Amino acid sequence: MRRLLVVDDEYNIRINLQETFNKGGYKVDSAKNAHEAIELLKSDEYDLVITDLMMPGMNGIELMESVKKNDADIGFLIITAYGTIKTAVEALHKGAFDFITKPFSLSHLESLVDRFFDYQNLKDENKKLKRKLSYDARFSTFVGKSKATQHIYHQINIVAGSDVPVFIKGESGTGKELIAQAIHENSARADRPFIKVNCSAIPETLFESTLFGHEKGSFTNAIKTYKGLFEESNGGTFLLDEISEMPISMQAKLLRVLQDGKITRVGTSKEIPVDVRIIATTNVNINKRIEKQRFRSDLFFRLNVFPIRVPPLRMRREDIQILIEHFIKKFQSKYKFKNKKVDKATLDALMQYDWPGNVRQLENLIERAILYSGKEPILILDYFSLETDQPQIGNDGFGETLISIAEMEKKLIYSALKKTNNNRTWAAETLGISVRTLRNKLHQYENQGGHLVSSS
Repeated sequence: MRRLLVVDDEYNIRINLQETFNKGGYKVDSAKNAHEAIELLKSDEYDLVITDLMMPGMNGIELMESVKKNDADIGFLIITAYGTIKTAVEALHKGAFDFITKPFSLSHLESLVDRFFDYQNLKDENKKLKRKLSYDARFSTFVGKSKATQHIYHQINIVAGSDVPVFIKGESGTGKELIAQAIHENSARADRPFIKVNCSAIPETLFESTLFGHEKGSFTNAIKTYKGLFEESNGGTFLLDEISEMPISMQAKLLRVLQDGKITRVGTSKEIPVDVRIIATTNVNINKRIEKQRFRSDLFFRLNVFPIRVPPLRMRREDIQILIEHFIKKFQSKYKFKNKKVDKATLDALMQYDWPGNVRQLENLIERAILYSGKEPILILDYFSLETDQPQIGNDGFGETLISIAEMEKKLIYSALKKTNNNRTWAAETLGISVRTLRNKLHQYENQGGHLVSSS
């Protein structure tokens, strides 16, 4: 049953409206002023507030602004005897559904209320349609048919309907961000913001301001008040990518936000309530970070309510061919080519390759191959340059040595760093990978007990 709240300082109007809409099948409560209305709104949920404009203390527009800070979807109809165009425009601009002047007929007001709920029904249908479309679109972005990928689809279906925090773990390039976006787009928050931040890209000194915002003058160069990313994502989903790189000092502050649902901007003690669904990702062994006291265990437990582990591409080889076909279609369309395909020898080589950069590496190499091939319809192995990405098993002088590709990859990375005098940018270019992938690999080796080469 739809719920209405009537707010008016005139007793007769309150009673009249309450009786009229009760007969119309609504559940109606009333309040004699804005402060009484706010108390009712704290304890009960209402779909629409019908409020007088001019009341003692807080007026109707001020009431609407206060309520909509915490519930942007609640509807407001403003009633007033002071029916100026300026007042009407102000009320509508600030979020009122409509505006009616005294004296008015009850039938007119009833038609406005009916129109509001017709509009709400239309919005709800659009949300459902958007969720259905995004559900279908999900399978064209996070692509795969392996059992592992099907299991991830199943997990997305389960968790999308809730607001619990999600912790997505997997190597760099496996598609963690796509999974986070699919969760958001198939949730009730789909029409609200989806904000993402890479924790490794924020300087430690700016972390708190970036997430929580700051007041004007709170520090040097704070020339105006800044709304942080938590406020920007209010009502929606906030993706904390590479959360393992978050400074330990910030982890305690994030934990408090998750516990209390409130943030405090830098430069003030005022608490601001936020309604945000958190999704975090990591590409490192988070348990080793906890053991080394570089990540708080209490924050991990708070975030890890619904864990999703994304296996590397080498562990779901059934997905490789369908991904190849997907990316060929994507890039031949982008570059205006037609009917590209790989020959059998190339497909066999791609299927056997271990893809240390996972799906992102495959996508990049398909795009490169499309460009190299030009008007040629067949993508041959020469267009992929796999030899720069995957070292071959060789001979150590004592006969054939079976060294894992991962170990050879590690040797190649350290060799490139040595040859470039530890210049990570140069080394990454030499290896044909991104600086981020190189950095992630070095962190992985560190967690495995290796040494870190100094950056430059």
